Amino acid sequence: MIWVDTLVQGILLGGLYALFAAGLSLVFGIMRVVNLAHGDLIVMAAYLILVLVTALNLSPFVALLLAAPLMFGVGWLLQQMVLNRTVGADVLPPLLVTFGLSVVIQNALLEGFNADSRRIPAGSLEIASFSVGPITIGVMPALTFATAILVTLALQLIFYRTALGRAFRATSDDPDTASLMGIRPGNIFAVATGLGMVVAAIAALYLGMRANFDPTIGPARLIYAFEAVIIGGMGSLWGTLIGGIVIGVAQTMGAAINPEWQILSGHLAFLVILLVRPRGLFPAGGAECGFVCKPVTDQAGSSRLRCW
Repeated sequence: MIWVDTLVQGILLGGLYALFAAGLSLVFGIMRVVNLAHGDLIVMAAYLILVLVTALNLSPFVALLLAAPLMFGVGWLLQQMVLNRTVGADVLPPLLVTFGLSVVIQNALLEGFNADSRRIPAGSLEIASFSVGPITIGVMPALTFATAILVTLALQLIFYRTALGRAFRATSDDPDTASLMGIRPGNIFAVATGLGMVVAAIAALYLGMRANFDPTIGPARLIYAFEAVIIGGMGSLWGTLIGGIVIGVAQTMGAAINPEWQILSGHLAFLVILLVRPRGLFPAGGAECGFVCKPVTDQAGSSRLRCW
């Protein structure tokens, strides 16, 4: 029964890692850009929520409602003013720019909040739990996992059921052709990054309520997110959720054997899957992001871009 409990706790922990990874997967699926500052942006959002909670005496969930649009604006401005100038065939400029952004964010947070670890107060929710048979499950981990599923489902619906999603797919498949159809790739990229920052704010909320954080933990969160994306398969949002679960289960199983093996076990699971399935467990079909877009002409002679 101990191992069953360990498995359940690992699955729930995977929900947090999936939230870390969802925004990264979203941006990569549309722009083919790995944002090395993603972890630091999550930490920045955690500090933003903390400030709103302490300064305005708000519930963390209410603070998230205020932080999410602010983070969307940060992502939109960052993409429009900086990252759009680096997006192209060469992957090196975005990596260098986002690495520099990571350093800037870390030092700015250290300057503004010092190196002391902080935590977002969640009241009784921090210790609340319920029982499922002989297994005791914390309310916070269960809520985190449920949120990860809802975020993944929401992103899937946006991609496949909305006009914005069609624009995402068209721009991801062929930005030049999409621009001929009246789509502005730069604006689409900015909206995608803003949406990724909203997901980062949600991840930051649970990061801050579940554990202490400080300005330097961003790179570690980035590693977990990157591994979850690779394990699940590039461009697969549901695969990213599974990737987070794999890392979470590997860590809890490793910690049950020896507490010193917790972090190592997650990395070893990543390496094993990378050796066996280099494209991940659920690689998207067709284009890397799973979308196919082609220009079509109707009977009236007007052109449009069709994506499926």
